[in-house]
Amino acid sequence: MRHNKKVNHLGRTYSHRAAMLSNMATSLIMHKRIFTTVAKAKELRVYVEPIINKSKTDTTHSRRLVFQQLHNKYAVTELFQEISQKIADRPGGYTRIIKTGNRLGDNASMCFIELVDYNELMLKEKTSKKSTKTRRSRRSGATEKAAAVETPAAKVEEVVAPVVEETPAEEKTEE
Repeated sequence: MRHNKKVNHLGRTYSHRAAMLSNMATSLIMHKRIFTTVAKAKELRVYVEPIINKSKTDTTHSRRLVFQQLHNKYAVTELFQEISQKIADRPGGYTRIIKTGNRLGDNASMCFIELVDYNELMLKEKTSKKSTKTRRSRRSGATEKAAAVETPAAKVEEVVAPVVEETPAEEKTEE
C-alpha cells in the first residue's frame, strides 16, 4: 500500500529526479515557458513555486538557498533581478499549466508550463474584456442600474464643485 506517499517518482531514482527538476526549473526561469508532460509539469510546479517565493526577499541567504536547488548562477540572477520584480505583489500561483493534447509517439499527455506574468496574450485578454449582451427584458432592472450609475457621478460633481470655488488663491486675487 502507498498510504501518505504523495511524491510522484516519475519512474526515476531520487538523484535523477532531483537533477531533472533542477534543470527544468532553470529552463523555466530562463525561457519563461517550457513544453513537457503533465506529470512532470505538476511536479515542477511544486518544486519551483517555493523557489520563486524565496526570490521576493533579495538577501544573500535567500540567494544561497535558491542556488542550492538551481545550481545555475545565471538563472539565480534572472530570478532575483527580473522575475521577482514582476511577481512582487502576487501572493502565489506563479505558474500556469496549459494542456496541449497527447504526444504522437507514446500518447503521453503534454502541456506548457509557464510563468503567469510573462504571457502577454493572457494579460491582453484580461484587460480587453468585453461586456456581453443579454436577452433579458428591459423592465425595472435596467432603470435601477442606470439610476445607480448616475447617482455616484452626481455626488462627485457636488463634492468637487464647492472645493474649486473656495480656493484661497481666488480670494486673494479678488482683494
